Amino acid sequence: MTRNFLPSLATPINFPLCMAPMVGLSHVALREVARSYLPADAKTIWPSEMLNSRRLPGEIFDRTPEVMKSRRADGEEGWVPQILGNEEKFITPSVEKLVAYGAVGIDINMGCPVQKALKHNYGVALMGDAKYAAEVVGVTKKNSSVPISVKLRAGPQNDFQFLLDFVGGLQEAGADWICLHPRTAGQMRRGQADWDQITELKKHLKIPIIGNGDIQTADDVFAMIDQTGADMVMSGRALAARPWLLWQVGERLGFSAPVGRENQKVPQTREEEGREYGRSLIQLLDLSAEYFGEDLALRKFRFHVRTTQVWLMFGMALYSLVNSTKTVASTREALLQFFENPHELVPRTELRQ
Repeated sequence: MTRNFLPSLATPINFPLCMAPMVGLSHVALREVARSYLPADAKTIWPSEMLNSRRLPGEIFDRTPEVMKSRRADGEEGWVPQILGNEEKFITPSVEKLVAYGAVGIDINMGCPVQKALKHNYGVALMGDAKYAAEVVGVTKKNSSVPISVKLRAGPQNDFQFLLDFVGGLQEAGADWICLHPRTAGQMRRGQADWDQITELKKHLKIPIIGNGDIQTADDVFAMIDQTGADMVMSGRALAARPWLLWQVGERLGFSAPVGRENQKVPQTREEEGREYGRSLIQLLDLSAEYFGEDLALRKFRFHVRTTQVWLMFGMALYSLVNSTKTVASTREALLQFFENPHELVPRTELRQ
């Protein structure tokens, strides 16, 4: 494919799928696992976990646990860290630090509905004041040498005219692209994402739109593009569970196989995906130990399994197993034994955690 989905970026983005920024999940180790499934000739963006702009200026990427999770891996292209922020005095040094560290773009979170973000007027709380939200985009844009994006939800009113006015203000303030997850904050991950809001927003904006919500399979990726006209698609927990979704989409679009997988067959059946899930978990465990050390690696790995096992038939047995091991080595051995037997991954689940 020759299309450039995000023209504001210095490096052309020619692949329509990317991973969502997810608290506790889209850290450097998982991004590295996912990148191993990206087609060799594909370029996409890699959002990080959220970083708090109040704390970021005084933290060290390779040593402070809070930001170590979002560090950029050696050779990682397309790193777009996501920040929580609402004040210029904190945003300015945070953006400078992130760009110096290799960020190609900065994403502002206006969609996080958790209480920790709301009480500081971060995340989806910013959607309660359109003028203030636009000012946040404006000061970030003013202090950044790289493009600025915003990830947001449908809004507290679940009112499309409100959303259109709100996003129009972000566009005027300098946002280079928008990612819309069309669920309200109150829905969290429940219910069905309203893709029609992406369709309508696309008709009115000049900047690219990334659609997010209910993307669990390759079919979902293509359905969202076809139904909404979204420029790109973002997948969260399902892509964490099946990072080879990048490979599946790439194969259907005619991209080359991922590096090192040229002689392998892309997983397609439930059993093939179950087997690949086991392989990807072992890769994630090893990388987590390398990046985070024993204790933090185990905590992050257990959270990953707890979140993604809902796609695995009888996945709670796996979660119970990894929750009972004491070391990375014993967890690895338990995984190898568990996946000696065939397991199946289901295409979709309503069990969102």
